[in-house]
Amino acid sequence: MKIQTHQFGELDFGEELVLDFPSGLFGFEHLKKFVLIKIGEELFYWLNSIEQPEIAFPLFGISVIDENYPVEKESEVFGIVTLNRDPMQVTINLKAPVYINQNGKLGYQKIIDKENYAVKYHLFVE
Repeated sequence: MKIQTHQFGELDFGEELVLDFPSGLFGFEHLKKFVLIKIGEELFYWLNSIEQPEIAFPLFGISVIDENYPVEKESEVFGIVTLNRDPMQVTINLKAPVYINQNGKLGYQKIIDKENYAVKYHLFVE
């Protein structure tokens, strides 16, 4: 498969890398097929839509921040990152994580109904 992305240009990948999000992501329920991208030693992963390749979500592994964060069987948990030119303003959504089961090629997003998880958790601090 080939898609033309805004972030990475043309991507060529096999069908085996396509992740199915049956319910989409919050606000993007119409998008069901994604590819997870990690470039070298870059800090973030990218969840790129296949149906609309211009849409990509930067992700960060939540276990790096909180080793006791709620996990799901056979899935990795990521937070969607809001980027900013000022690194001190970069935030991660801990309230609505994205769970990805790479073996099963499935993903979903859910809300964690606990007060201690912020929608805008600052990823970097001085």
